[in-house]
Amino acid sequence: MRSPQSLHNGDTPSPLPRIPHFQSTLSVQKLRRFNSLILVFRLAAFCFSLASSIFMLTNSRGSNSPRWYDYDAFRFVFAANAIVAIYSLFEMGVSVWEISRGATFFPEVLQVWFDFGHDQVFAYLLLSADSAGTELARTLKGADTCTAANAFCLQSDISVALGFAGFLFIGVSSLLSGFRVACFIINGSRFHL
Repeated sequence: MRSPQSLHNGDTPSPLPRIPHFQSTLSVQKLRRFNSLILVFRLAAFCFSLASSIFMLTNSRGSNSPRWYDYDAFRFVFAANAIVAIYSLFEMGVSVWEISRGATFFPEVLQVWFDFGHDQVFAYLLLSADSAGTELARTLKGADTCTAANAFCLQSDISVALGFAGFLFIGVSSLLSGFRVACFIINGSRFHL
């Protein structure tokens, strides 16, 4: 029997003995491997989104050539990729936290829905930005802009392509976080153990 001094803040002693939750080492290894897989996809999304935003940011050749910030779609590509790069960097830190400590950064229910919701929003943000950038790049190729400043158009195409690659990786991260949401709803845990 526990002494009354061990009770905190008016806790009442539980009439049932506490049974520790059993978790096999195989389950822990599967969870760590799954979290490492998510970390790899988040790292890839970060790298491609950062590269895309850097390519777009440095896409100015001289006073005569067009500048990326003169076009709304290219500004959208830059902003969306920069936002996703920052989000992916944050999520990589959260993933490293989860792998190293074995616990989520936020409470589990909040972490699961936070990851899934933000992955979805930022994946669609990237898809829409890169689609707008693709359409503008196609329009510029039909005009005289790309014949006069070929390097500008090439670097814009590279930036948009890198953004689509970032979308691919954040989309896979979204699928994996969706799996964690489904496991949480069914089992009450973020991973089927």
